[in-house]
Formats: sequence, structure tokens, C-alpha cells
Amino acid sequence: MEHLAHGKSTLLHILGGVDRPSSGKVWINDTDIYSLNNNDLAIFRRRQIGLIYQFYNLIPILNVKENIELPLLLDGKTASKEKVNDIIKTLGLENRITHLPNQLSGGQQQRVSIGRSLINEPSLILADEPTGNLDSKNSKEIIDLLKFSNQKYKQTLIMITHDQNIAKEADRIITIDDGKIKNDERVR
Repeated sequence: MEHLAHGKSTLLHILGGVDRPSSGKVWINDTDIYSLNNNDLAIFRRRQIGLIYQFYNLIPILNVKENIELPLLLDGKTASKEKVNDIIKTLGLENRITHLPNQLSGGQQQRVSIGRSLINEPSLILADEPTGNLDSKNSKEIIDLLKFSNQKYKQTLIMITHDQNIAKEADRIITIDDGKIKNDERVR
């Protein structure tokens, strides 16, 4: 798990294939993602990159299970029932499977967002202030969940946060100030 502070979401968007860099390359799993055309980049992003935002970005008319399965449905695939149930159980949402986003707390909505980012087992998870709208109890639970998935699924997790307590949970902290790396410290 890595942590970036005092930077901008632009870096995350470039790493996530959302915004194109003005120069340079971004390599993920031996693929220069910006050498891909827009369609192939969208497919790569959906399959290899999990994005977790501060504002959840759930589809209001889809229930918990459908929101989690959305990346697979967009790919014309279905997840095994065991895999979906494992993610839902890990997220502590067993009693909320058929609930719509507006029937969930902020912490529960963020868990659904995390589940959606994990369903394809992407190699890279990018989290932009994932606890920014949550109280301290929910924040700790979300960070613990991200650390658990980082270890369980062997994914790289890059998180932007301005919260120093959350940063201390990372294995590596990269501090960015005015677009330049100010400090790069391995914690664990």
C-alpha cells in the first residue's frame, strides 16, 4: 500500500488511464497504457485498474450486488457466485445485497465502491481520498479493508490522502508538493 499526500488527483487520473499525460509513458503489467486506442484503454482500465473515489460513484438504480458486479457486466462476463459472496462477506454487506445506494450509509456505499473495484481482481487499485466523507470509525474500517484486499489479492494499492493517520498505515509514503516529489519513505 502506498500513500501520496499534498498532490493532486491528476496523478491518480494519469495512472488510472483517465487523463492522458502531456509527455512520458505509464506502464502497467508490461503495457504502455497510453499507446492503446481509447476503446482498448477503456477495456484495460476496466479489467486491470480499480478506482475508488471519495464520492462512491454508485449507480442509483442498481442494488449492492449489481453495483459490485457492474465492471463484469460491462465486459459481458459474470462472476462466480462464490467470488461475489466472498467479496460481499468481506465487505460486511451480507444483509444489504438488495439495497439501493440511497438506502445505505456513507460507509456502506464506500464498501460497495471498493467491492466494485475488486470484482475484476485488478492488478492496481487507485484510491482518491477514500475516507474523506467518513467518520473516524468508518475510516478505520475502510483502511483495514483496503489493507486486507491489498494482501489477500496481491494488488498494488496507491492512495491519495491528506490524513497523516491514514498515511501512517502505508508501507511507503510519497509526499508530493507543487507537483514534485518532496519525500519518498519506506515505512515497512
